[in-house]
Amino acid sequence: MGYSARRGFTNGSMRPSGAQRQMELQQKIADVQASMEAARTETENKEFTASAGGGAVEARVNGKREILSLKISPEAVDPSDVEMLEDLIISALNEALRQASDAMEKTLNNAAGGLNLNLGAFGL
Repeated sequence: MGYSARRGFTNGSMRPSGAQRQMELQQKIADVQASMEAARTETENKEFTASAGGGAVEARVNGKREILSLKISPEAVDPSDVEMLEDLIISALNEALRQASDAMEKTLNNAAGGLNLNLGAFGL
């Protein structure tokens, strides 16, 4: 092991030390986390719309999976067939929520640099 005023103590190699590699890795992890957080926030602010029954019911949600609005056309309201209206509402909401979940997963995977994360395991 030698000493150089420029490089300090070295073993003659220009390769980074274990501590330097760990610091670089920690910085990369911090960069990915920041990128993922920005992407998550961006997707949470997006809106997703889905309809059912040929537009009889329309649901709008955001990336946080919060219901923003639900529109029901008067023609869809049949007092003798409430079950049909309930099914249309559920269908429209589920589709809008699926779109929001898919967008969040895609956005976070892209922000993670293609690490192909299984975000469902993290509840995202």
